[in-house]
Amino acid sequence: MRFPKRLTLFASAAVVAGGIGFFSFKTDDRFFEIARNLDIYATLFKELNLYYVDEVNPNRMVKTSIDAMLKALDPYTNFFAEDEIEDYMTMTTGRYNGIGALIGQRNGKSIVLMIYEGTPAEKSGLQIGDEVIKVDGVDVKSRKDADAGKLLKGQTNTAVKLTVRRYGQKEPLDLNVVRDVVKMTNVPYYGMISDEVGYIDLKDFTATASREVRTAFQELKGKGMKKLIIDVRENPGGLLNMAIDISNIFIPKDSEVVTTKGKVTEWNKTYTALNPPLDLDMPMVVLTNSHSASAAEIVSGVIQDYDRGVLIGQRTYGKGLVQTTRELSFNTKLKITTAKYYIPSGRCIQAIDYSHRNPDGSVGKIPDSLKTAFKTKAGRVVYDGGGVLPDIVVEDQTPTPIALSLTNKGLIFDYAVKYRHEHPSIKPAREFRLTDAEYSEFVKWLGDKEYDYTTQVEKDLGTLEASAKKEKYFDQIQDQLKSLKTKMSHSKDADLNTFKPEIRTLLEQEIAGHYYLQKGLKEASFATDPELKAALDLFKDMGRYNSILKGK
Repeated sequence: MRFPKRLTLFASAAVVAGGIGFFSFKTDDRFFEIARNLDIYATLFKELNLYYVDEVNPNRMVKTSIDAMLKALDPYTNFFAEDEIEDYMTMTTGRYNGIGALIGQRNGKSIVLMIYEGTPAEKSGLQIGDEVIKVDGVDVKSRKDADAGKLLKGQTNTAVKLTVRRYGQKEPLDLNVVRDVVKMTNVPYYGMISDEVGYIDLKDFTATASREVRTAFQELKGKGMKKLIIDVRENPGGLLNMAIDISNIFIPKDSEVVTTKGKVTEWNKTYTALNPPLDLDMPMVVLTNSHSASAAEIVSGVIQDYDRGVLIGQRTYGKGLVQTTRELSFNTKLKITTAKYYIPSGRCIQAIDYSHRNPDGSVGKIPDSLKTAFKTKAGRVVYDGGGVLPDIVVEDQTPTPIALSLTNKGLIFDYAVKYRHEHPSIKPAREFRLTDAEYSEFVKWLGDKEYDYTTQVEKDLGTLEASAKKEKYFDQIQDQLKSLKTKMSHSKDADLNTFKPEIRTLLEQEIAGHYYLQKGLKEASFATDPELKAALDLFKDMGRYNSILKGK
């Protein structure tokens, strides 16, 4: 039934007027609730400060309460207090003033875990494995409030005196290091894997990521690269504009890269490739894993949606959220989730539904039944709501219990420190291999070390025994359980032999890193990297490569 025109206009006006009134009511009501709860918070804090039995630290208390509040939303909405702004700037720019060494805590000691190439730390002679005892005379072990990593930071061109204990030397060493601007590179390694295949390891998306990838690509092309592997495994993401610029390198100008949609509609935007690409035809593989997130997923998704290359590895993390930084009072900042992003096929790859929590406060992943099918440019079917699924899935390599124990207890690292002291030089990282005799030396060295562990089978047998006792079946099966336990009880000596290839590979990579730093770690992994092997095998079968991209 059609309404008369005048009646239709009257009804529409009534709906609009009613909507405005309702919206105004809801907004005023919301502002009242905010003001009411802020007043409760302020009065509560005042009472705590006045009457709590011990002194209250206002900064710590407020920071704790803010962090708890934001944690109820999602892991990416974060508050940065004034004394954390430097860390925030490092996170977004990749730059800080310091010496260029990664310091970590091991058994109550401040140990140099990595030294970055070309930094003051490397030039000063500092070595991986050195224990930092003092920084400018401050004993970092006895002073609980002394953080060696923070003490090493400071203004450019200022000197810092390090006192370190080095393996194999009785007396501590004093090193004078002049601080400088340290740039954490987004591309810690790039090079030719074979005569035709180039490799770019993209580990972050700070402000120079696009420039670094472009430089690496052009240099490798100048060396004869005809096929490319981009590795975004373990890449947590970063700046959205860097993901757009890097995608732009491989897709046509004006192509859609990503669309953001959030509550503030004025901020919704579709981002396109603004520049001419560097290459539209070179065969490409992108390596992904479950720790490839955010900006890394945008680049991976764009390459897949435009059928520009083949993805190999494991399903990505599934972070389809965009954060915006808002300036707050007293030089503090709020990094807040403001939108979801959608890649060219139209899918949002966000895997976790933070808006619907379980009664216990936990969150679950989006169920398969709610996922929607989309299509790439060539018509291949892809899905939203669960990260980016690679075109070729390579099963994740789960470390064995003994390898995990040796790594977590620092024994692989400690032996590399010992090996570095006893061997002035080794072959290039790609060629370096431990001999059987050297592996036997490692096993002998482990003789008095503690690295016991429980295998999954042993855990399962323990669970079975507990269930049998609870359900009164234990007496009936205890003999069988005892027999199984005897058979499955692990022997560390046997495991060191059974899992020798895996343990030796870990040792070789760690040792290479002590000589050749980050580049050594990467090159030493090439020989046993399953995703890299799958990529090289695919490049040898271009018929299969093209068939995958055509969806056949």
